[in-house]
Amino acid sequence: MQDFKKLAVWSKAHELVLEVYRGTARLPDRSYPGLVSQLRRAAASIPANIVEGCAHASQEEFARFLQLAGASALEVAYHLLLARDLGALSTVQYARLEARAIQVRQMLGGLDRRVRSDLTSAKSLERRRSPESKRTA
Repeated sequence: MQDFKKLAVWSKAHELVLEVYRGTARLPDRSYPGLVSQLRRAAASIPANIVEGCAHASQEEFARFLQLAGASALEVAYHLLLARDLGALSTVQYARLEARAIQVRQMLGGLDRRVRSDLTSAKSLERRRSPESKRTA
């Protein structure tokens, strides 16, 4: 288990959620039924999945939740595009939020690759140390 607040990607994802809430605060939900709430839920899902992954003891589970966070980041990217195309977000708002979403997605991808690489290295080391591999050698 690790402290999610120490992860830079969690901090950036949390900032993205705050920006999404601020950017959609003045949008009338009745004009865009479901869009505002879905965009907010998808954005909040990113840091929430990071937190949930940190709560697990296994690195495999942590990596799985990082992938879920990444999927939510892609969902946010789509909803931002839709909001822009519907005129709910200005081009400037969209560009700012999209840049943050891209940054979070890239950071998630980098962390996921590192975690999976560490897992592969640990499993390889474990196989080399296992008694079965010594007996067959």
